[in-house]
Amino acid sequence: MALHPQAEAYLKLFPSDLGVDLAALTPAQIARLRTLDAMADRRGPRIELPEVRDETAAGVPVRVYRPEPGGRPLPVLVYFHGGGWVFGSVERNDAFGRDLARRTGAVVVSADYRLAPEHPYPAAADDALAVVRDVHARPGFYGGDAGRVAVIGDSAGGNLAAVAAWRARDLGLPLVHQVLVCPVLDVAMDTPSYRAYGSGFGLNADEMAWFVERYAAGADPGDPGLAPLRLPDKSGLPPATVITAECDPLCDEGAVYAAALAEAGVPVEHRCFEGSLHGFVGLPGFFDQAGEARDLIAARLRAAFGTPEWSQVSSVGSSEG
Repeated sequence: MALHPQAEAYLKLFPSDLGVDLAALTPAQIARLRTLDAMADRRGPRIELPEVRDETAAGVPVRVYRPEPGGRPLPVLVYFHGGGWVFGSVERNDAFGRDLARRTGAVVVSADYRLAPEHPYPAAADDALAVVRDVHARPGFYGGDAGRVAVIGDSAGGNLAAVAAWRARDLGLPLVHQVLVCPVLDVAMDTPSYRAYGSGFGLNADEMAWFVERYAAGADPGDPGLAPLRLPDKSGLPPATVITAECDPLCDEGAVYAAALAEAGVPVEHRCFEGSLHGFVGLPGFFDQAGEARDLIAARLRAAFGTPEWSQVSSVGSSEG
């Protein structure tokens, strides 16, 4: 392993993703941390779009991003943010939601799912499925095409995307693709990548254990709703793109999940970004590899949606609400 130079520079500034003693946090301090974002200026520009609006999907707050004016139905991409099921929000990930809409040509529906520890498992997973079901039930409300729906999530959001994908399969709700970015796919935390990168590489193993404890709250660690790697039957799941970072404790479970999907006959592309760290895709202001990963994600989704290849265009006027 050789850290990418940009990863080395990042770790000098942020030795730990949160830089606090999670075990000592009170509920009030957790709530306060949710309002802070030390990396806001590194998450990329909040590009203007023709339409951005806050709505509710089956009781779940969502932010809807439309990349073009007019009323023609577009593909729909349901996005679940990261943050260990405890932190993160639609607002914190607003720049990424906008960029996804622009790059993919899809309406992006970003879900503000319930957070632990106030709302432990399965609250977030249930919210994720509720949004996917609502998109299928009310495509016109989103300006979307119910025949071209995909899911994407990063970190804990990748967990929710994977869980939503198999639950949607079981309900007969078609998804054309799933994108899992540095996803949490198991909670055993016993892989070689945990041993190699569990300390000193941004996301620490003890932090992940704290997140899992808050979210799982005693749930069976073998429950595929919590650990989709444990899903017995992965056949018939939507085609997948799995993005991992080499120097991430979660790297191995992403690779194992991608291999398991392929073995089950699911078309999958797995790309591991060498020398990179957990969460790099969300920080284009730090990592050039974020742009590379986003280009790959956009290409894979546009192929799944059957839409033209993305190319950089100038900003359009905004009618955001």
